[in-house]
Amino acid sequence: MSDARTPLVLLHGWGMTPRVWDDLAARLDARFRLVTPALPGHRGRPLPHASTLDSWADSLAPDLPDGAFLCGWSLGAMLAIKLAVRHPQKVRRLVLTGATPRFVAADDWPHGLDAATVEAFVRGFAEAPAVTLRRFLSLQVQGESHRKVVQASLAAALARTADADGAADAALAEGLRVLVETDLRADLPQLRQPVLLIHGDGDALMPLQAAGWLAQALPDARLEPCRNSGHAPFLSDPAAFADQLLAFADV
Repeated sequence: MSDARTPLVLLHGWGMTPRVWDDLAARLDARFRLVTPALPGHRGRPLPHASTLDSWADSLAPDLPDGAFLCGWSLGAMLAIKLAVRHPQKVRRLVLTGATPRFVAADDWPHGLDAATVEAFVRGFAEAPAVTLRRFLSLQVQGESHRKVVQASLAAALARTADADGAADAALAEGLRVLVETDLRADLPQLRQPVLLIHGDGDALMPLQAAGWLAQALPDARLEPCRNSGHAPFLSDPAAFADQLLAFADV
């Protein structure tokens, strides 16, 4: 029997797994047919040859239904933008949370993390992955009013397990490189699908100003800031996030 529910693809962020969506997915399952793939290099999903965000989008697209709603978080939001541009038949509408077109600050991009900080983070992951991931989680919950609850949910969804081997860490390091090197600003005029940006006002990784810039740069977008929320608004208040997504999807 075919499933008449509208497909909704949920794309997680770097260093995480689809488990991060569990609470939100439980609230949306009655209205959507949920598709929750792992990102390339995460939980055994192979990395494409010459790993770039373009190749990630091309490798993932065949596994996705046509005409889906895409909800992407952090690196998953960047990937969602690439999918919408390179494979528009796959994407009806986009919800982007914790999103930015560029992770690292530059002379012409003040809304990112300082390059020296990012370089130190990359070195830290190469030398001590577990310690660096814990630091990454602490950054994600800065500005968060439900800090302990959100941090526990993030920790439960980490892609790196206690028995991770060198190959798994190398794959995550490659994903981190993709995050650091990606700049989507030139892609944005090509994105024609409606976009809803849901962004924590206390996000320390992807500042709210980055989402505001996206809302202005995209042809059809609006921004909904989340008060007292950090980098993962769908964990801060999953009920409110689900309501916003459903209203935008109109299903």
